[in-house]
Amino acid sequence: MYQHNNLSKGNVVKQLVMFALPFIISNLVQTLYSVADMIIVGQYCGTASMSSVNIGGQVTNLMLNIAVGLSAGATVLIAQSVGAEKTKQLNKIIGTLLTSLLITAFVMTFLMIIFHNPILRMIKTPKESFVEAGNYLIVTAIGTIFIFVYNALGAIMRGLGDSKSPLYFVTIACITNVVLDLIFVGVFNLGAVGAGVATVISQALSVVLCIIYLRRKHFVFDFHYKNFLIEGTHLKSILKLGIPISVQNLITNISFLFITTLVNSIGVTASAAVGAVGKYNGFAILPAIAMNAAISTMCAQNLGAGREDRAKKTWLTGMAISCAISYLIYFLTILFPGEVLGLFSQEEELVLVGKPYLYGFSFDYLLVPIAFSMNGLFIGAGHTTYSLFTNIMSGIVVRIPMAYLLCVVFDMGLFGVGLSVPLATLSAILCNLWFFLSGRWKMKTIHLDEEEVEVCENRS
Repeated sequence: MYQHNNLSKGNVVKQLVMFALPFIISNLVQTLYSVADMIIVGQYCGTASMSSVNIGGQVTNLMLNIAVGLSAGATVLIAQSVGAEKTKQLNKIIGTLLTSLLITAFVMTFLMIIFHNPILRMIKTPKESFVEAGNYLIVTAIGTIFIFVYNALGAIMRGLGDSKSPLYFVTIACITNVVLDLIFVGVFNLGAVGAGVATVISQALSVVLCIIYLRRKHFVFDFHYKNFLIEGTHLKSILKLGIPISVQNLITNISFLFITTLVNSIGVTASAAVGAVGKYNGFAILPAIAMNAAISTMCAQNLGAGREDRAKKTWLTGMAISCAISYLIYFLTILFPGEVLGLFSQEEELVLVGKPYLYGFSFDYLLVPIAFSMNGLFIGAGHTTYSLFTNIMSGIVVRIPMAYLLCVVFDMGLFGVGLSVPLATLSAILCNLWFFLSGRWKMKTIHLDEEEVEVCENRS
């Protein structure tokens, strides 16, 4: 029998560590998807293919943000329901989330297949990478449905307080992905397309295995086709919480897509170098991302149970752990920049071009655990709209202009582009500090009225 875990009771530090650790490992393993693609493609195919994977991945992430945002909104809703011990509506919440994501996935797949070439031209994809990047995009677009469902199931289980089960399936998917990468890219020399096919197959496998496992464990949602329905009340709550998260993730990706566009105009080697740093960054900020989600879920359950004191303690504990890990990563990065870039390519020119960008970017590892931890507290409290505001401010108002000014106007090159990232994070921290001290984060945004939900269900 599948059991949810109530995180509003017991020792805060122990529960946070026990809940966050599998999540950190899950994120670490999941990041191996794209990093394995980049490393294997770089070792076997060269900078043009690396650039294709980087550019295609940036565009694919724009689609993924929709699934991640809506799933995160459902996670908060589910977690607060569990904390308040109002769990009768969970089946409807999950059914509404999965159905809406399936519809969205089909629409996004169609649009991406139709418009992939105009998108690549818009972001100034180097001619050496254009065809391969387009093929990579088509392959990953076809697998959108698996990517959406895969992320949704993990978010649902985490909302129920289960961070271990998603780890099992992401590990299976990652191992499958690496093996298929070596076969498609290394043996059959399919380049970026082979990496894309490997990713889609591995995520499809993890979705199928996850559904089989949950059905056998008598999960709260049985995956019967009759339960794939959209219930208006829950859809409204999911959209209220999830759309701001989707948009803020979208804005983050757009700002980094601007950086990719800016760098693409410099040349294919610069594009590949920035792509390599981006993949490394996926690893470097994992503790902060995982702790953000762990804080968000645990705070949501505690605030749902009316335990503001435990929510604050969760946030402070999570921030301390995240900072300790991230600061260690910062020092290792600035001590061994050549070795970091050498993981992705042995070309001396790429390492030489990438070092200044990595130096500027790495300052973000000192700031991002603070910003993400505070953001986790606010999202757990249901203030996703505020999180959207800070993301717009840091991503659009600060990161994009600073990248252009430092790189082009002040002629600081890739170091200036990299430096724009921590400057944006610093602006987010200042906004978050104001929001916390104002006490506005305590204002209730989610109203769990189970009787109202039951009335809606009876009417249907």
